[in-house]
Amino acid sequence: MNAKPVLYGDVSRWGLIEADTLALLPALPPASVDVVVTDPPYGISITGQAWDGRAICQAAQAPRGESHNEAFERWTARWAAECLRLLKPGGHLLAFGSPRTFHRLVAGVEDAGLEVRDQLIWLNGQGMPKSRRIPGGLGTALKPAFEPILLARRPFEGRLDATLARWGTGALDIDATRLAEGRWPANVVLSHAVACSEAACVPECPTRVIDAGEDELQPSRFFYCAKASRLEREAGCEDLAARRAQIFTGAKRAGRTVRNIHPTVKPLELMRWLVRLACPAGGVVLDPFCGSGSTGAAALLEGRQFVGIERERDYVEIARARLDHWATQARSSA
Repeated sequence: MNAKPVLYGDVSRWGLIEADTLALLPALPPASVDVVVTDPPYGISITGQAWDGRAICQAAQAPRGESHNEAFERWTARWAAECLRLLKPGGHLLAFGSPRTFHRLVAGVEDAGLEVRDQLIWLNGQGMPKSRRIPGGLGTALKPAFEPILLARRPFEGRLDATLARWGTGALDIDATRLAEGRWPANVVLSHAVACSEAACVPECPTRVIDAGEDELQPSRFFYCAKASRLEREAGCEDLAARRAQIFTGAKRAGRTVRNIHPTVKPLELMRWLVRLACPAGGVVLDPFCGSGSTGAAALLEGRQFVGIERERDYVEIARARLDHWATQARSSA
């Protein structure tokens, strides 16, 4: 890792900093961001990545005998406390998590001083079961089909009206995120399953299940969010080297040859919806775990400023390429 953080971007609209979040966040100015939207490590050693397992325990400075989940909660509280300081009063934090460790994520964020406001559910139906197959039709795990998203908020400065008047934060933008036919935004969003095509959905697709027997109404349109396509994942990465990577944990194939090797790329439509929901127009979005840059791309496409922090060099290169691409797209569509 670099001794001095390296900043990429055009500064006026977006910046990507190559650094360790826990080391960098304390150096940023207080009350300087409107919202934190992030997909942090889940603490489940996804695809065997050290940054999602061993590195968390080391960074948490856990005492001897503390469990991995306890270390994950301690580590979460450390970065969330800095996010609390950086958020403007009333500013929101949205963080993805794993069902297995989400309770620790919520506890860590709450311990840091943020108010827990809600839990959003992203139904995607594209997970693969990481289960032992035992004779007799037995197993050790279910197929993952959703990811929870924590919605938390920094306490107001006085009352809501005063916070809104001074900082422009504290409330969610309901009108900007209304769903089909102007319906109130819900705390559930959907994606099609990976194997779906434009012509037909596979049986386990959550959209198909919800719409079953309701051909005319199609309830799924009130929550729907398309999955990230390969074209979307790799837009801007054309000049990067293609590598073999396991994108979906537990897939039958060892992996795929891709340029964006990040294992948990989120769809831009979902990230744009979250940005519109929680960030005032023209505000600043912070992602302390930038990964391959999906939050930043969404922020730019929604006309917000973006600051991302990423420690892993491989992901910095991918995020930089994707952010540069989507910044150009945002300019051309402005």
